[in-house]
Amino acid sequence: MGRLVTVATCSLNQWALDFEGNAERIIESIRQAKSAGATLRVGPELEVTGYGCLDHFLEGDTYLHSWEMMAKIIDHPDCQDIVCDIGMPVRHKDTKYNCRVIIYNRKVLLIRPKLWLANDGNYREMRYFAPWRSAGLDEYYLESIVGKITGQEKVPFGEALISTRDTCIGAETCEELFTPAAPHSPMALAGCEIFTNSSGSHHELRKLNTRINLILEATRKCGGIYLYANQQGCDGDRLYYDGSAMIFVNGEIVAQGSQFSLSDVEVVTATVDLEDVRSYRSTASRGLQAQEGPRYTRLDANVRLSKREEDVDYRVGSSKPLEVRYHRPEEEIALGPACWLWDYLRRSGAAGFFIPLSGGIDSCATATIVYSMCRLVVEAIKNNNEQVIKDARRIAGEPEDSDWKPTTAKEFCNRLFHTCYMGSANSSKETRSRAASLAKDIGAYHVDIDITKVTDAILETFTMWSKWRPRFKSAGGSQTENLALQNIQARSRMILAYLFAQLLPSFRRRNGGSLLVLGSANVDESLRGYLTKYDCSSADINPIGGISKTDLKSFIAYAQSAFSLPILESFLHATPTAELEPISSTYVQSDEADMGMTYSELSIFGRLRKVNKLGPWGMYTKLLQLWGGNNNSNNSNNNNNNNNNNNNNNNNNNENDNQYNSYTPRQIYEKTRRFFYFYALNRHKMTVITPSYHAEQYSPDDNRFDLRPFLYPAFGWPYKKIEMHVEKLEREG
Repeated sequence: MGRLVTVATCSLNQWALDFEGNAERIIESIRQAKSAGATLRVGPELEVTGYGCLDHFLEGDTYLHSWEMMAKIIDHPDCQDIVCDIGMPVRHKDTKYNCRVIIYNRKVLLIRPKLWLANDGNYREMRYFAPWRSAGLDEYYLESIVGKITGQEKVPFGEALISTRDTCIGAETCEELFTPAAPHSPMALAGCEIFTNSSGSHHELRKLNTRINLILEATRKCGGIYLYANQQGCDGDRLYYDGSAMIFVNGEIVAQGSQFSLSDVEVVTATVDLEDVRSYRSTASRGLQAQEGPRYTRLDANVRLSKREEDVDYRVGSSKPLEVRYHRPEEEIALGPACWLWDYLRRSGAAGFFIPLSGGIDSCATATIVYSMCRLVVEAIKNNNEQVIKDARRIAGEPEDSDWKPTTAKEFCNRLFHTCYMGSANSSKETRSRAASLAKDIGAYHVDIDITKVTDAILETFTMWSKWRPRFKSAGGSQTENLALQNIQARSRMILAYLFAQLLPSFRRRNGGSLLVLGSANVDESLRGYLTKYDCSSADINPIGGISKTDLKSFIAYAQSAFSLPILESFLHATPTAELEPISSTYVQSDEADMGMTYSELSIFGRLRKVNKLGPWGMYTKLLQLWGGNNNSNNSNNNNNNNNNNNNNNNNNNENDNQYNSYTPRQIYEKTRRFFYFYALNRHKMTVITPSYHAEQYSPDDNRFDLRPFLYPAFGWPYKKIEMHVEKLEREG
């Protein structure tokens, strides 16, 4: 006999410290879950406050307001007759915890603190919270604002299972799934049949398959129903939480939500059969381990999740397994940063975006992502997303009683996106033409100016004082003079960008604020320091600052056909150049020539430094394996790693393509030394780098992801050690 249960999980676009807005979205998700017939609803981690409150989690107000919102949720008429698993911070005995609060019909059943905290990469949970390390349960004295509603003075606090009249529920929170001894295993042996996982997991290229594989393996090995909830959107920081609410049963996925969306609330439901779990767990070895497994306290809840037998329509049955959906990396770039930009724009109160459009591929990629955002907005408007319609009208400067709706991405783009080609004596006709053509094709409001008079005036100020005129290297000047003359142009563009961003809305007779200035330095340029401090890399936000050059080129190739933008072909074949030095018949400035390394090499250096955690000596020895010969073996190993680390559609890790050339040990040493020299020399630039969308594991973001000094000594001993090793290899032939 089947025992059918309809369960619900969700992705919510929460905003850090937006207590009332967050509570409304939680209530709406519960409302939608109930309308789908669900009797259990699970939401994202710390959904009451928003995950990204950072040091605000140290403030007492955050905990007070969380309970005030929880009181509103518990007492809301739409939140009755359904078990709800809600995330919020809780302060217990003067210690702060990241908790799940499980409620039913105006009662708190359990406060379950997080056992293992995320404390690496972008995560610093142990800065704010303590992990729960006590065995069993404690008593939590409930805040009076909630106690008045529930009639409870004390509620259970700690690790326990919830026993309903027909099944057993256990909670697992985000990081706990990724640990070697994850809680779901002992809970499964203790008879837990439904697992809830509430996450605050951010987007990273080629990452989604990691969490999916973990849950598939967990339920394949232990059996059970697994509900995964996640935040979705930008909640006020560099991260984009990529949703993907999912439901799994016995090693198969039966429901999957969107990874990228402009919707504030997305509820995913499935009907599952408890008897399928019980049948799956019928092996003898599992039964023996269950007898010897840990014991959990079970808290009784007088509720039945499954339908009564007389109410079951066996013709409908349980939800069928699905094929997991993955986006290609190019699609992830098109969608993730676009959704992040939309959240930032609508919540900042700005009137739109401004970017200096150089005619190169980086600013082209940023502009194309803005166009992708406009495509998503128009699609959401066509689907009658009322929140998107309201936000779009406000950003476009429409009056409150307007019924205007953009019908094309170009129409909406023209209202909010402003591009500017800032030419100089060193600019080419080709870059000017590409910039103008791209702006026209995506509908941007385009401006073309010449900055020569501005840079000449700045240089003249110095010349009048010094009675000396610096020269470019091509005219006989020193390297220092050459860099100074380039930097004048670059920094002038930053100043002009902010001037135009403030005044263009007024010039266009638009009501509202100024424009957000977008940056367009990619992750490889930041890693190498190949940018001018306080040039156009200095902006308000940067959607491509965590994306490699090779991935950006793949994205542009994808967008050319996906967005019907043939102009993008010309950007793909153009030589990357800063156009800051005079062009002659024998010299055209090239980025890779200036850097002394290719962008593909930079991606490899970046991964070895950050992901593999290697210094100069470790990187040199690893590159000997990759570049020092035996290329067929190395390529085979790399392809196997790609297949293991990426999903079926994500195995085109472009930065490694064709990079297994054969180099001598001395060449590898010189390349390693050159990279670390410029990395150390320019690390100070990362202290002021524009906040960027986090998308790459080797991002050098100095804010909290990649914590390093910005004044380095020469890597004296590592270089000596490498030199001795190179000399030894050369002697051996």
